[in-house]
This record gives sequence, C-alpha cells and structure tokens, in this order.
Amino acid sequence: MKTVIFACVHNAGRSQMAAAFFNRLADPAKAHALSAGTQPADRVHPEVLVTMREIGIDLAQARPTRLTPELAQGAALLVTMGCGEQCPYVPGLRREDWPLPDPKGGPPERVRAIRDDIRARVQALLDAQGWAPAPSARA
Repeated sequence: MKTVIFACVHNAGRSQMAAAFFNRLADPAKAHALSAGTQPADRVHPEVLVTMREIGIDLAQARPTRLTPELAQGAALLVTMGCGEQCPYVPGLRREDWPLPDPKGGPPERVRAIRDDIRARVQALLDAQGWAPAPSARA
C-alpha cells in the first residue's frame, strides 16, 4: 500500500480536492492519499466545498492538517500544489509539483476549472503509477 501526500500551504483547497479525488479513483488495495499543509487554515474554503459537492464529493468533514515528519513517514510521494517558495519540503521524499492557482475566493467557474484540472492530474498519476483499479472495476 502506497501513501501519497497532497500538500499546499493552508490545506484548504487544492490539496483537499486532490486527496478526495485520489481516494475516490485509486484502487484502495494499492494506494491512498492524505492531504496536509505547512500552515493549515481553520477550515476548507467554502467555494471548494460547494464545487466538490456539485460532483458528489462531500468535504464538509475534512479538516486542514499540519504536514509533520510523522505524517510524511513512509509516504511514497509528496505532491505540492504550485505554492512556490512556500511549498512544503520533506527530505528524502520524492516530490512532484503541480502548478495550480489557489481557488480561494475564486468565482465558481474558476474553481470548477481548477477542480477539473486536479481530477485529470490525479487520474494521470494513478494510471502512470499503476494505482488505478483494473479497467473492469472502473464502472
């Protein structure tokens, strides 16, 4: 079982969406995702909650979490979300950066575009790593 951590500074938007998509789309026997941030916000951005709910993913119970060495221990990959110099770094952990804009305060169409981009990136990651369910299981 592989663990992927999706991280941004506040863990209130992009990384929450990415982890939710990953856990919905991945083969649970192969991989799962966590999301975290270096300076967690108090809550997930309201516009992210609304936009994810539109496609049947409820993040109402999601809580921003601090990225700690303990949380990162044993992870296979850290995916940062275009946060530049503020992106978290975990020594020894393979890292990928997805240059995505922050959805905070964005109009619905912008937040939807970010959401859809994240979903496509997550699916590509799952396919590339072999963590997606077998084609017959993807109904």
